[in-house]
Amino acid sequence: MLFRIDPAASEPLFAQLASQVRLAAARGDLRSGERLPAARDLAESLDLNVHTVLRAYQDLRDEGLIDLRRGRGAVVTDRAEADYAGLRAALAVVAQEARALQLSPETTLALLKETLA
Repeated sequence: MLFRIDPAASEPLFAQLASQVRLAAARGDLRSGERLPAARDLAESLDLNVHTVLRAYQDLRDEGLIDLRRGRGAVVTDRAEADYAGLRAALAVVAQEARALQLSPETTLALLKETLA
């Protein structure tokens, strides 16, 4: 899995990293039992502090998306294989409606976040 971090973005670096793992799981790019890169290796490859990567991994662990074990590293849990088909269909309808209303992606996302809160 390829991670991309934007240091200039307003979203914290650990949140960017965790978000990419969540999205990969939702897309089906990550499967149960897959290992994520070791925190130290990932931090080095992205030029981040290891604690930044660990914070992302801890958030993902708290959500139940990964399991952290000493010696095994970060392993994707069964939760990553949830069926997102219904959600994807609903989001396609939302995207179609947003395009029809000529809403920007930022506005659409803000409305979605407000709805989820």
